[in-house]
Amino acid sequence: MRNDPASTAAAVLARVGGPANITSVAHCMTRLRLGVADPAAVDEEGLRGLPGVLGVVADGESSLQVVLGPGVVGAVTAAVQAQVGEPPAATGARLQEQLRQRNTTPFKTALRRIAAVFVPLIPALIGCGILAGINGLLVNAGWLPALTPALAAVASAFMALIAVFVGYNTAKEFGGTPVLGGAVAAVVVYPGVAKVTAFGVQLAPGQGGVLGALAAALLATRVERWCRGRVPGALDVLLTPTVTVLVSGLVTLYGLMYAAGVVASAIGTAANWLLATTGAVAGLVLGGLFLPLVMLGLHQALIPIHTTLIEQQGYTVLLPLLAMAGAGQVGAALAVYVRLRHDTSLRTTIRSALPAGLLGVGEPLIYGVSLPLGRPFVTACAGGAAGGAFVGFFAMLGDKVGATAIGPSGWALFPLLAGNRSAGVTAAVYGGGLLTGYAVGFAATYLFGFPRRARAAAPA
Repeated sequence: MRNDPASTAAAVLARVGGPANITSVAHCMTRLRLGVADPAAVDEEGLRGLPGVLGVVADGESSLQVVLGPGVVGAVTAAVQAQVGEPPAATGARLQEQLRQRNTTPFKTALRRIAAVFVPLIPALIGCGILAGINGLLVNAGWLPALTPALAAVASAFMALIAVFVGYNTAKEFGGTPVLGGAVAAVVVYPGVAKVTAFGVQLAPGQGGVLGALAAALLATRVERWCRGRVPGALDVLLTPTVTVLVSGLVTLYGLMYAAGVVASAIGTAANWLLATTGAVAGLVLGGLFLPLVMLGLHQALIPIHTTLIEQQGYTVLLPLLAMAGAGQVGAALAVYVRLRHDTSLRTTIRSALPAGLLGVGEPLIYGVSLPLGRPFVTACAGGAAGGAFVGFFAMLGDKVGATAIGPSGWALFPLLAGNRSAGVTAAVYGGGLLTGYAVGFAATYLFGFPRRARAAAPA
């Protein structure tokens, strides 16, 4: 079979019950997310065996995540959407909704919906973050002074208006008119808010950041839906948008911006305090617990926090700590490769998934190696905890390591690194954390990652 997007999409659909069994199609950075009407029609083992499929996650009975990796997933998703065509009959949609209600909690649903607001923004965050890093290097080196102002404008424009995109996506996700959500969220970054005083304090453009934009768009969605049910049809096109923007905009100015600004400041203060006073412990906990979040697909709920820190400080100090989980995973996989020399199939899986793991895409190693074996998943978490503690320890010494964008990790995060020290020191601390995660993940898995009988049976 050719490994092009169309043939991959066809092969995937054939193993999930065909196009008629699909109720929704979406994707994130690495995963094709499918809603299925009849879960019994899904052949998970067949999916895992497809060329190009790195892993499969059953997200409740009615949802399926097919791990394809960055770059590939967008093209395959488009091909799946083209082959699925129009949404299936209402019967399938009703069945999906019944299954969803039985198998998801309100907390998980809320996290996934908030993540759905921010995930589409990640490509722009990555691109602008890399450009910001390149511009910083050029400025520090004194190179191309005629170009750096233009490069700074290109890199910074998206972050200056990110609130508008958050508002647009929020309204779209929660059932409002997207452009109205964007219009209300635009109030947060409009320069004219500097003339407004709320609670005795003069507002500043951007106060509250993405959290304020999220809250503003959620309110706009509620106001719009309230108006739709009460305004006569003949006046709906005039009154509903006007009332939505007016009410939500005033509440945003005289309440939400101030409140969101307090919350955003608290997040930044808490992150800085956490690393300055308990950096090693914080890194150990965050690095050790991140793999389970990735396994559950809930790691994207941290995007608003990362984005808030990037807005405030220019980088997020949490992402490098969390990225250590991938290093522990790589170390654990290498130990499995060394110990289980007789398992040709597993060693082949590790060889194919290891490059992605080194670049921060951990799902192939999680679902293909460590999680099925059980203990190596725990020892991989130990490696991530050790790497996180290493980076956190240096944060306690005053050497903060951050990332100017979110999405990549592993070795792919190096171009996005930033901190309060020189680029060399920042890269050295982050690289040391990776090496620590590799080493501890390998050692813990080699020594404790297999049952006693399996260790005894393994060739020396």
